[in-house]
Amino acid sequence: MQLSPELLGWLVVASVITFIGTIILIPILVVRIPVDYFMRKERDVLPWSSRYPVIRVILLTGKNILGILFVGVGILLLALPGQGLVTIFLGILLLDFPGKFKLERWIISKKPALRSINWLRKRSNCPPLEIPKELE
Repeated sequence: MQLSPELLGWLVVASVITFIGTIILIPILVVRIPVDYFMRKERDVLPWSSRYPVIRVILLTGKNILGILFVGVGILLLALPGQGLVTIFLGILLLDFPGKFKLERWIISKKPALRSINWLRKRSNCPPLEIPKELE
């Protein structure tokens, strides 16, 4: 199968946009992760989650769409220039699904993931993420 020049052009444009987008968005999102996020045994319940059901549904839908987009772009960035693993991790952080917190803790227990995230945090003058001893 041969790619048409038009399709190849669109792939190059998408690659450049995702590369620049990840360079801008990833540090912003990594800095927003609370230092003790992985020290908790369970995720905290949001205080407004039961008071405003319509707003909650809208925000959750938007957050999940953004998370799916990040995971998809991260998978593409594994083959294209960019930070694929970090982008996938941030996409997972945005998604809501059963077992998510356990998956996040498993991913962050891998030294390359933790090292990359803490490197980005250090560049933004943020303290490194704390992780429990059992995850090290």
